[in-house]
Amino acid sequence: MNSSSIKRYREVIGEDVDYLLSTLAGHVDDADLRVRMNQSLKQLADVKFALDESSIVAITDARGTIQYVNDKFCEISKYAREELLGKDHRIINSGYHGKEFFGDLWRTISSGEVWKGEIKNRAKDGSYYWVSTTIVPFIDDDSGKPYQYLAIRNEITQRKAAEQELKEMMVRVMEIQEEERKRFSRELHDGVGQSLFSLLIKLDRLIMERDEIAELRELREDVSGMMEDVRGLAWELRPAVLDDLGVVPAIRTYVDNYSQHFGIGVHLECGLKSRLGVMKETAIYRVIQEALTNVAKYADVMEASVVLKESDEEVEVRVTDRGHGFNPSLIVRSVGLFSMEERANGIGGRLEVHSNPGQGTEIIFYVPKK
Repeated sequence: MNSSSIKRYREVIGEDVDYLLSTLAGHVDDADLRVRMNQSLKQLADVKFALDESSIVAITDARGTIQYVNDKFCEISKYAREELLGKDHRIINSGYHGKEFFGDLWRTISSGEVWKGEIKNRAKDGSYYWVSTTIVPFIDDDSGKPYQYLAIRNEITQRKAAEQELKEMMVRVMEIQEEERKRFSRELHDGVGQSLFSLLIKLDRLIMERDEIAELRELREDVSGMMEDVRGLAWELRPAVLDDLGVVPAIRTYVDNYSQHFGIGVHLECGLKSRLGVMKETAIYRVIQEALTNVAKYADVMEASVVLKESDEEVEVRVTDRGHGFNPSLIVRSVGLFSMEERANGIGGRLEVHSNPGQGTEIIFYVPKK
C-alpha cells in the first residue's frame, strides 16, 4: 500500500478539522456563525482525541474494508497501520467465534442497528485478546443504508481470564461437592442403613420369641421408618442409579418419588439416547431437581412437565409449569437459580429463565454434547 492511500484512510475521523479551524476566519464573515462553527469543530476534535485516548477505534466502509484505525488498535493487534488499512477484520480473526456469531453481527449492523458484544481476537504475534465491542452504522440519508461502520472497543482480556479462573474454580467446587455427596450417600446407605437393617432383623427375632411385648413392635416400626428416612436422605444426596445407570433412570425415579411426595403430576418426555459424561449428566439431574423443587415451593400447580430433546450438537432440557410465574427483572437471584446457572456455566452450557406473572415459568437448559 502506497503512502497516498495510507493518507487517504488516515484522516477519516474528523477529516480536515484542523484545516477548517484555521481557515474559518477567511471564509465566514458572520462573526456569530464563525464562533459557533469554531466551537462545533473544536468539540469534534476533542471528541476524537478523547475517543482515541480511551478506546480501540476502527472505521470500515460498507463492505467491511478498514479505512481507519487509531494507535490503540495497532498497539493491541501488533499490526502496523499500513498492514491493516485496506484489509478487513478477518486479519485479526481468532477462529473462536463461529459463522453464526459473525452472521448475526453483520445482519444487525447492515440493517442499521447498533451491535454490542464481546469478541476474541488474534494479534499478529499469535497472542489472543478479548474486546468489548460496540459497532455503530452510519446511515446514508438518500439510500437509508449504512455507508460506514464505527467500531469502538475496550480490552477485557484480564476480566475474561478472571472469569475463566472463577469458572474453573466453581467447576472444581461442584466436583468436590458431588464427590462428598456421593461419599455421604454411600455411607448412609451402606453404613447406617445396613446397621439399621441388622437391628430390624434382630427385632424380628425378638418379636417371634416375645410376641407379647407390644413395645417391640412399636420399636420395629420406628426403626423401619428410620431406614426409609436414611434411604431418602441418601437418594437426595446422590442417587446411586445416576452413577450406575445414567441420568435417564435417575430422572425417572426422581420424578416418581417427587410426584408421590408433593402430589404434583410430572409429564416426562425423554428423548436422550446417549450418555454424556458424569459432569454433564449430573448437571442435568441437578437442574431438573432444583427446577421441580421451585415448582413445588412457588408455582401452586398440580402438574408440570420435563422434556429432554437431543440433537447432533446439544441436549435441550425444559422444565415447565403453568403456575403463578413471576417477573424475572424484579426478582433477586435466589440460591437455587444461582446454582443452576453455575452448573450450566461449569459445563459450557447456558440457562434461560422465562416467566410472567400468572403465566407460569419455563427453565431451559442447553447442554453441549462436545
